[in-house]
Amino acid sequence: MSEKNEVALITGASSGIGLAIAQVLAEKKMDLILTARRRDRLESLAQELRQKHGIRVDVIENDLAKSGAAQVLFERVQSIRKDVTILVNNAGFGKQETVLNHSINDIRDMIQVNITSLTELTWLFGVEMRKAGHGRILQLASVGAFQPSPMYAIYSATKSYVLDFSYAMNSELKGSGVSVTSVCPGFTESEFHDVAGHKKTAFMKASTMTSRKVAEISVRAMMNRSPKVIPGFINKINSYLMEGMTRMFSTAIAGSLMKK
Repeated sequence: MSEKNEVALITGASSGIGLAIAQVLAEKKMDLILTARRRDRLESLAQELRQKHGIRVDVIENDLAKSGAAQVLFERVQSIRKDVTILVNNAGFGKQETVLNHSINDIRDMIQVNITSLTELTWLFGVEMRKAGHGRILQLASVGAFQPSPMYAIYSATKSYVLDFSYAMNSELKGSGVSVTSVCPGFTESEFHDVAGHKKTAFMKASTMTSRKVAEISVRAMMNRSPKVIPGFINKINSYLMEGMTRMFSTAIAGSLMKK
């Protein structure tokens, strides 16, 4: 199948890495289905990509923090077109706060978006891709997946789940024509830290990558069917170091970097 025949569904496509991935895939002449909560942003992006690249772009407003939202999204996508070959699970969020100072609703929403909806969408579209014998799934994890992170304990734990789940599933799917790629970005120019309420330090600013660069690296890894990619040299080194440390030591380092 040529890239022109690929059809990609991108969650969290209204800003940041999701928006940049949409732009990269549009440049490859792939048709897109964009979903997020903010329909106005999606419509603006869709119009821009249609005019610039002459592709089909559909928009679905959906809030993956709601129970059952993944099933609703799947059914709406199926009603539009049944030939999705790429799923980009980009939607996700975190907040800089201790566990006990989070509201219980924030905790539920983080788990719902980052784990439950991601897993359900992976299963729903993965089943269809396996039937067709062709497909690619791109999962947005994080460098936070490699160690416990005080002040981001829940977010970091959800991203550890994403990485482990996706890596194992990719192994299960060998020979099926379907692959699962996990991308573990570090600090990125996006709205993540604004939503998290986290003021960037000088170190964070110095090691921040553009959403466009992260998107290009992620798409390349997905198209090559790589199981995992860590964008950025500094992020690669830090991640490998964290994996090699004792959990107590890596937690202490993460805590010093993530504190308010």
